[in-house]
Amino acid sequence: MLRSIATTFTHCFRIPELKSRILFTLGILFVCRLIAFIRIPGLDGEELHRFYKSMETSEGGLLSLYAMFTGGAVFRCAVGSLGIMPYITATIIIQLLTAVIPQLSKLAREEGGRAKIIQYGRYLTVLVCLVQGAAMTFGWERPQALFNSDQIGQLVLYGDNMIWWYRFQTLLILTTGTMLLMWLGEQITERGIGNGVSLVITIGILGDLPGAATGVYDMFFRENSEFHIGHAVALVLLLTGVIAGVIAITQAQRKVPVQYAQRAVGRKVYSGGTSFLPLKVNYAGVMPVIFASALLMFPEQIFLRLGSWMDIKLFREIAIALQYGSPTYLILFGLMILFFSYFWVATQFNELQIADDLKKNGGYIPGVRPGQATSDYLHSAMSRITLAGAIFLTVIAVIPIILQGTLEIPPTVTQFFGGTSVLITIGVMLDTMRQVESHLMMRHYDGFLKKGRIRGRMS
Repeated sequence: MLRSIATTFTHCFRIPELKSRILFTLGILFVCRLIAFIRIPGLDGEELHRFYKSMETSEGGLLSLYAMFTGGAVFRCAVGSLGIMPYITATIIIQLLTAVIPQLSKLAREEGGRAKIIQYGRYLTVLVCLVQGAAMTFGWERPQALFNSDQIGQLVLYGDNMIWWYRFQTLLILTTGTMLLMWLGEQITERGIGNGVSLVITIGILGDLPGAATGVYDMFFRENSEFHIGHAVALVLLLTGVIAGVIAITQAQRKVPVQYAQRAVGRKVYSGGTSFLPLKVNYAGVMPVIFASALLMFPEQIFLRLGSWMDIKLFREIAIALQYGSPTYLILFGLMILFFSYFWVATQFNELQIADDLKKNGGYIPGVRPGQATSDYLHSAMSRITLAGAIFLTVIAVIPIILQGTLEIPPTVTQFFGGTSVLITIGVMLDTMRQVESHLMMRHYDGFLKKGRIRGRMS
């Protein structure tokens, strides 16, 4: 097996176009990691990083989750501290508006309309960056209030006479950093291999691998450790089960049989045949988890600040209820994953268009009338299998949160070895491998995903 993988990698670099795409992608991802380390002038990133390291083993929660999505940049006061999340948030808003505003829905179906909607998403990303960047900029001025701790020192190195220069400079740099990450992600999608935005998030998650390894070492080898060999075996089994489950559900599909009737086009007669229409169980991939995590990342802090500044008890109670790991958080997280799974299918899977294309090409599903009946059948089938995929995503995503709360496992370990990070990493890696495989198969080379090795792969 290892020889086969090594041979496949060798074939990748024998194709000039594929080789250039892979090297281009690696180069862009290297730049993305640099953005997560280059610090903003006038801020003491060392102090914030020290504070985060002292807190991650005890609290984690929102701090560790946001650090994961930004590749640790937020706790280095780096240029990429906002990460790619403002772009994800803007994408969610645009897709929601497209579903409810008829003009945008019509524009999405027109030729060139999708490009205009993407452009609107970029403009909205700038606005989201300004809002989130301003909140982060003012938060860094008062880190004791922001993190509700006296263990952190002053972060802003400018004097009071330069405070407005600090605010303008930091807001501009944060916005520019996110827009640069967005542009780099789009370049990967167009000229590299894989989904650029997902790869930018994934490289940030993988950048936390040394921290996760350190957390595992501290769990079992520190003095007076409560963890033993049984916990280690359970952790390995959990990781193996999650990875196997993610691969299985990502590759799983329902094959709907399609029969084509004999038809004549001009003087040519095309014989009928039997094929199938693949319906993916996890059609939305990891996007529902990313969307749900992005939307639940800030409400706790927003209500907490409003409750403190306005002295409103209700806002403070809402903030406590929305804390990372609370029952309310878990319920909302699960419901949002279910919602976005169906929302993604509703906006991306067009059963009317599929039914119309089948009818035009003389195809039909055995036992189902062409046209509207076929559309209804596909809608019903997709709804049922989407429920199974959404429930699986929900279970995998909440496992590390529950483990962190019940067994007091460090968040760096639970978030890397289970849940959101594994879903994103495995999903993106499979998608990237499929794209590499498509290039290899066109040149008659074997790919990574051999036929028969992983069930559900299209023939």
